[in-house]
Amino acid sequence: MMSFSVITKEELARLTDVKSCCEFTELAALVRMDGTLQISLQQKYTLNAVTENATVARKIYRLAKSLLPCQAEIVVRRKLQLRKNNSYLVRIYVQNIEALQRLGLLDDQMQILPGIAKNLIKYRCDQKAYLRGAFLAAGSINSPEGTYHLEMITHGEYHAEALCRLLNRFKLGAKVSLRKNKYVVYLKGSDHIVEFLGIVGAHHALLEFENTRVVKDVRNQVNRLVNCETANLNKMVDAALRQVENIRLLQKTVGLQSLPPPLRELALLRLEYPDVSLKELGAMLSSKVGKSGVNHRMRKIEELAEKWREHRAAKL
Repeated sequence: MMSFSVITKEELARLTDVKSCCEFTELAALVRMDGTLQISLQQKYTLNAVTENATVARKIYRLAKSLLPCQAEIVVRRKLQLRKNNSYLVRIYVQNIEALQRLGLLDDQMQILPGIAKNLIKYRCDQKAYLRGAFLAAGSINSPEGTYHLEMITHGEYHAEALCRLLNRFKLGAKVSLRKNKYVVYLKGSDHIVEFLGIVGAHHALLEFENTRVVKDVRNQVNRLVNCETANLNKMVDAALRQVENIRLLQKTVGLQSLPPPLRELALLRLEYPDVSLKELGAMLSSKVGKSGVNHRMRKIEELAEKWREHRAAKL
C-alpha cells in the first residue's frame, strides 16, 4: 500500500496543466533539492538527480529534455537490501553554462548560488512551482491519520532559510531545524498542510487529507465525550457509594429516626435507590427538590456521619 507521501507525489508528478515558465522553476527546484553538479576536466557539466520515485524521475527527465538544450538519461539503481526500493539516477548533460545560471545553480561569478535565485520566484505562480518541485524532490508528509507533519530536507542552510521564507510568503508557519547535518524545513499545523497541498496543486491529496482529518476529529470528539461521560458516571457512582456508607453508619449508630424528617426521607430513598442520580432522588421526595437542594441535604448527612466517626475515634 502506497504511503500518503507517495500518493501526493504521484499526483504532483503527473500535473500537466502548468505554464512553461512554471515548469522551468519546478525543474530548478527538483535539481537543486535532489541533484549534484559534476564538472569534467573538459569543462562539461552534468547534473545528477537521484530519486526513489519513478514518476518523479520521469518528470525530471521530461522537463530537462523539453526546457534545456541537453541530453539526458535515466539509470535504474537496484538495491540489494531487502524491502528497499530502487533508486533512479537522472543524468542531464548540460550543453552551456547559461542553463545552469537560469536554473539558479550558479551566479554571475560562476559560484554556487547559496539560496534561491530571485528571478525564479518573481511571480506567484513561479513561487508555487518552486515549492512543488522542492516537495517532489525532497519532501514527505505524514498520513493525516497520525500526527500532522510535512517536511522538506535540503543540505544547505541558506537554501533552507530561503525555502522557509518562500513558504511563509503564503503564511504557512514554516520553520527550520537541523537533523543529522541536514536542514529540515517543516510545517506542523493541519490547516497549514492543507493550504500547502492546495498551493502546489495536489487537490486530490488535499481532499483525502481533509476527509481523513474530519473523520479523525469526529472520532476524537466522540472519544472525548465518552471519556467525559465515563468520568462523570464514575464520579456519580463513587458519590452514591459514599452516601450509602454514611447513611448505613448513622443507621447503625444513632438510628435514622434521630435525623430531621427531610434528611430521614432522603436517606431512606438513597438506601432504596442507590443507583439513581441526585436529580432523580429530588423528584421522588414528597416535596420535590432540585439537584442542588438534594446535594445540600446529602452534605448535611455526610457532616453528621463525619462527626460520629470523629467521636468514635476520640473514644479509641
